[in-house]
Amino acid sequence: MGTTVFERRRPAASTIANSLESTAHSVFWRDDLPASLMPDRPALVGAHKADLVIVGAGYTGLWTALLEKKRRPDARIVVLEGQRVGWAASGRNGGFCEASLTHGHENGMARWPKEMPLLDRLGMENLDAIEASEAEYGMDFQFQRTGQLAPAVEPHQVEWLRDWAAEDEHVVFLDEAEVQTSIKSPTYLAAVWEKDSCAIVHPARLAAELARVAEDLGVEIFERSAVTGIETPDKTGVSVTTVAGRVDAARAVLATNVFPSLLKRNKFMTVPVYDYVLMTEPLSDEQLASIGWADRQGIGDMANQFHYYRITKDNRILFGGYDAIYHYGRKVRPEYENRPETWEKLAAHFFTTFPQLEGLRFTHQWAGAIDSSTQFTAFFGTARDRRVAYAAGFTGLGVGSTRFAGDVMLDLLDGVQNERTQLEMVRKRPIPFPPEPAAAAAVNVVRWSLDRADHNKGKRNILLKTLDALGLGFDS
Repeated sequence: MGTTVFERRRPAASTIANSLESTAHSVFWRDDLPASLMPDRPALVGAHKADLVIVGAGYTGLWTALLEKKRRPDARIVVLEGQRVGWAASGRNGGFCEASLTHGHENGMARWPKEMPLLDRLGMENLDAIEASEAEYGMDFQFQRTGQLAPAVEPHQVEWLRDWAAEDEHVVFLDEAEVQTSIKSPTYLAAVWEKDSCAIVHPARLAAELARVAEDLGVEIFERSAVTGIETPDKTGVSVTTVAGRVDAARAVLATNVFPSLLKRNKFMTVPVYDYVLMTEPLSDEQLASIGWADRQGIGDMANQFHYYRITKDNRILFGGYDAIYHYGRKVRPEYENRPETWEKLAAHFFTTFPQLEGLRFTHQWAGAIDSSTQFTAFFGTARDRRVAYAAGFTGLGVGSTRFAGDVMLDLLDGVQNERTQLEMVRKRPIPFPPEPAAAAAVNVVRWSLDRADHNKGKRNILLKTLDALGLGFDS
């Protein structure tokens, strides 16, 4: 097996230690929110009635509330959140808002090749609508349509990029000289720039602004109101209960993301995989000039164990990814968010990527759980005689597609047949994960295989090839 560039060019231990010396374990995005966007909302107490009750105040739940208000301005909508608005994945992600509804074009082509022209169009329309919503509703979530750069950092990846650019007229191929002119990293050998299909946003501001606008339109949001059960006591409604209250509604939407589903049928449909992130202090003008990056694209490299990074409005660099950790038992626990060996690894890879920034410090480190599905993108469905709709399994690319999911779930509840609901991606459920102990064994052996592929010029072993043939993916 060979070595990767991050092993061949590892920075000095002192550089890594110095950069992490005073890093706070805290989510930068939420720390960066103004107090006006973080009101302390009450918990649900007593009995309430609604036309639609939504479980979860992340992107999926909040977009659904806003879209339902657009369809039915007089609808009574209640949103129940177990923690705070945008507390989980919606406030912790990298802020890559992509047009893709299928976790990338390649994943979509492997699963729904006949539908990809439609999926690509729907995805771009969805991204356009997210961009337009800032002006439509007077929101500010720092939307910048920068596109996304995919750099090759190993020689074999250059040909992958050439093939990609030859097949897709919407991307730009940059050779080594061109990519170095754009972004100065000694690891970059070439790149593809997707110019229009990705934007960068402030994740926590997006969630907070969606909640603010929804409340302005009459939506009620209750925080610290974890749902304990969902029942359908008669044939006309749904009853959702918390420790201290109950909402009786005509319909319900479950937007629970990585947390355990309220429906038994979805118990094995996702697994929580932990992702880790570092955020630097703001770069000086001199430091920024040393790396270029004038176009401020989001960046995601080509490895199976990939890194993603972007620049913030105040010129910090978020750097995350690579390690994706699954813990036995499908649990989501706070202690899983602290992993010093991963912070050190990310810091080392950061300074391998940008050695000219030696001396820069990281101010924040955090982690969060991703709701991974076997098809690498969201699945949809209804339950309880079409009174309950759900979407989950976004697998780390839900910033944009959660809005699409809101429209799909409302369509399903309405019994509408349109180009969204007729998609195979919407109509069919993916293969579930096995129960423990098989789940942990499967996830960890796949992760080991992906690491081996990254050390062997991308060549996939028999396990990965078999999973590919079965349509289980595991290609990113």
